Amino acid sequence: MDENVLLNMILYALPVYLLAFLLYVVRAVKGPTIPDMVLAVDALSYDLAAFLAILAVVFKIPILIPVAIVLALWIYALDIYVAKYLESKEMGE
Repeated sequence: MDENVLLNMILYALPVYLLAFLLYVVRAVKGPTIPDMVLAVDALSYDLAAFLAILAVVFKIPILIPVAIVLALWIYALDIYVAKYLESKEMGE
């Protein structure tokens, strides 16, 4: 694929990602409930991981792929921890 085509795809996708990030931040700050806020942070983080993977492919920066994978795994672990907290209302173990 031509490099200009990939760069154009990034330029078209960037406003969509920025709008999504902005909406997620608004929901995370003003969410009516705690689960809504957690879901907004999760979606923001997973979109960031996907955007990092896209940037790694387009700009040929291989270190961004493991960073995106670690970020996604960290988010998953955080989801489990928050779900356990919301279920039992206590931290630990």
